[in-house]
Amino acid sequence: MNRVVRKLKPKIPAIPQRMRVAAYARVSNDKESMVESLVAQVGYYSAHIQRNPQWIYVGVYADEGLTGTKDNRPEFQRLIADCYAGKIDMVITKSLSRFSRNTLDTLKILRELKQKGVDVFFERENIHSNSGDGELMLTILSSFAQEESRSVSENCKWRIREKMKQGELVGLRDMYGYVIERDSVSIEPRQAEVVRQIFNWYISGDSSVVIARCLNTAGELTLNHAAWSAKHVREILANEKYTGNALLQKSYITDYLSKRKKRNHGQVPQYYVEHSHPAIVDTDTFETARELLKSAGERNKPNSPVNARYPFTGKIICGNCGKSFQRKTTKGRVGWLCATYLERGRSACPVKQIPEAALLDACAQTLELPSFDEVEFRNKISRIEVTGVNSLSFVFTDGTIRTAAWKDRSRSESWTDEMKQAARKKSLAIKEALNGGSNTETGNEN
Repeated sequence: MNRVVRKLKPKIPAIPQRMRVAAYARVSNDKESMVESLVAQVGYYSAHIQRNPQWIYVGVYADEGLTGTKDNRPEFQRLIADCYAGKIDMVITKSLSRFSRNTLDTLKILRELKQKGVDVFFERENIHSNSGDGELMLTILSSFAQEESRSVSENCKWRIREKMKQGELVGLRDMYGYVIERDSVSIEPRQAEVVRQIFNWYISGDSSVVIARCLNTAGELTLNHAAWSAKHVREILANEKYTGNALLQKSYITDYLSKRKKRNHGQVPQYYVEHSHPAIVDTDTFETARELLKSAGERNKPNSPVNARYPFTGKIICGNCGKSFQRKTTKGRVGWLCATYLERGRSACPVKQIPEAALLDACAQTLELPSFDEVEFRNKISRIEVTGVNSLSFVFTDGTIRTAAWKDRSRSESWTDEMKQAARKKSLAIKEALNGGSNTETGNEN
């Protein structure tokens, strides 16, 4: 008897599966024309996906002002995460260059998406990443896109360096004390007076921490409307542009893919432009302050290498703000201070300095040793929490907590009434200078 085979048709027709579709759009800068282009792309893809009855609209992921060689594109990263999470079946994008210009990264991402069953459609190239010849074509095209990106980067570098050779202030943006516009740099009188006061105070012997404290007491804010810190003060004191001169190309971009910025130590040419813009302080004042900065750095530099870690490094935690304590040497005395206090002053974090000698004694007492033993400390103590005035909590590696107290320095070494009065006078000086002082701009010759 002959075998008979019949194909059976399903009694209930299969329901067509709708595909979940998203789109990715990007523009490489935040100029108004580019922003309008991005808005147009978002509108186009939203309508295009929702018009197709076989698709389910997931959304449009759009990055603004970011190049295709950067890894930190937030919307792109969110898109990939949603694809990995199984929320998307297909991604539509305008072209390969909009997706990425790094050949290796492009292929790596597309292969991973393919394993997840996610297809990427590039409209301009008319290629589906999941098609048979898709990977071969994408390899070739992405190589072209990467080379185009390198060429554009090299052309931009050449144009910028040519402008530097002509003495143009390339890349000069916001700067305290100045109003910077497209074709001009002018002095902002009130801020300029603050800058002059900072230089005068520092040359007179005040530290950057004291100056920041005085500025905050006087109610002054930085250019970003934040409180002053010692770092802000030092940045102003070290910036030669306040003399009306400019050192160009202090840093450079290592390569067009990572776009990592590095300090220029002779790897690329630098240009020094004299009288490039109005000056706020004279050159002699700036040089005096710079020498004092250099001397202070040498004086406070520890004898051991910079990368050396002290026993207490990363171990002392401020109970007020949660930041770590840092080691500081002042006039031969070594102490540990909260990082917030060091940068922003007592108003930001009032926790006071702990002398290193007091810490050593407290540790020895807690560990029941005749003197401090670094090996015992590292093996047994997980961290030290500053819980209150002269109060420390030692957290052991086994979870045990013990408290200890430390003693202040003698009265003769403490903050005297005369010192407090002097600080008050200095904090009022800037108010007097700004409200009743002269706004005469000195050293503004071009």
